[in-house]
Amino acid sequence: MFRPLSALLGLFSRDLGIDLGTANTLVYVRDIGVVISEPSVVATDTRTGKVLAVGTEAKKMVGRTPTNIVATRPLRDGVIADFETVETMLRYFIHRVHDETPFLPRPRVIVGIPSGVTEVEKRAVHEAALEAGAREAYLIEEPMAAAIGVGQPVQEAAGNMIVDIGGGTTEVAVISLGGIVISHSIRVAGDEIDEQIVDYVRSDHSLLIGERTAETCKIEIGCATDNGADDKTFVRGRDLNTGLPRALELTSGQVREAISPTVDEIVENVKLALEATPPELLADVMEHGIYLAGGGALLNGMDKRLEEGTDIPVVVAPSPLECVVRGTGSCLQNLTAYREIFISDNQYPL
Repeated sequence: MFRPLSALLGLFSRDLGIDLGTANTLVYVRDIGVVISEPSVVATDTRTGKVLAVGTEAKKMVGRTPTNIVATRPLRDGVIADFETVETMLRYFIHRVHDETPFLPRPRVIVGIPSGVTEVEKRAVHEAALEAGAREAYLIEEPMAAAIGVGQPVQEAAGNMIVDIGGGTTEVAVISLGGIVISHSIRVAGDEIDEQIVDYVRSDHSLLIGERTAETCKIEIGCATDNGADDKTFVRGRDLNTGLPRALELTSGQVREAISPTVDEIVENVKLALEATPPELLADVMEHGIYLAGGGALLNGMDKRLEEGTDIPVVVAPSPLECVVRGTGSCLQNLTAYREIFISDNQYPL
C-alpha cells in the first residue's frame, strides 16, 4: 500500500512533547523521557542573520555580546514574540533529538501553551511547530499538561487544582472529567520576581545589576515567607552615582521584601480561582490539596505562603520544572486516551 512521503519519514522520527517555556524549553521523547532542558535563548549575528547558539550556550552570551551579536529570548509572557526565532529554536531541538537519523525528521509534536493565550497566539505556536519540521502538531494547555505530569486523575469526576508558576505566566486551573473547569492565567511569574529584585537594588542601593544576577540572587536566597534564616549573598553591578563597579551584600529578608508584591499577586490569583470553583469540586481540592508546579515552586517557602493564604494543603510536585513536559509525554504514550483534551492539528490548517 502506498504511503505519503511524510508518513514514511515519520517511521524514522521520534514523537516529541515540548514545553515551550518563556525561560526554559524542555523536550520529551516518547518511550525515552526528558532529553533536553535548556534556556529559551537564541544568539544571532545581526550582520549575517546566522544563528550562533541556542539554549545554554546562548544564555551564556546574554549581556556579554558585541554589538553585532544579539542574544534574545523569543518568548515573552508565555507567547511568541519573535516567530522566526522560535521556529529556529524548535528546529534546532527537533534535529538535535534526531542527530543520528539519516533522514529528515518528521515527528508528531505536542506543545504545551499557556491557557490564557489568544487564538492568534495558538495558531502562531502551531505553525511554528509545523514549519520547524513536525508532520503533526497538537497543542495542550499547560495546566492540563502539568496536572497529568504530576499524576492527578484529570479524567475522573473529581476536582484537581494545579498552580503552575513559570517564567512568564502563572497558571491556576481546576480540572475535572478531562476538562478545565476554572482557569486563571496572569502574566506575572518568575521574570517579574527577577525584575523586582533589579528594581529594588537600583532604587534602594543605587546599584544597577543584570537579570542573570537577579535570577541567581533569587535562587540562592529568595524566599516567599519568613523562615527565620538570614541568608546572604553578594551582587555585583555598576554604581549609579559613580559609574564604577561595586559589590553589595543582600539578605534574604531584603529579597523577600522586594518580591512580596509579585508573591502576593500570585496568591490572590489562586484565591480568585478558589472563589469561582463550584462547591463540590472545592471539597475535592480541600481533600487532595493544591499541587504546585513550575520553576516558581522552587522558590523557598512558596508552598507555605500559599497554604497561609488559602488554608488548603499545598503539595510541591516532584521535579516541578518537568511537570508540563512529562504531561505532554504521557499524552504521547497514549494519544487515543488523551486526544480529546488537546487541540488537534486540523483546527489550525495552514
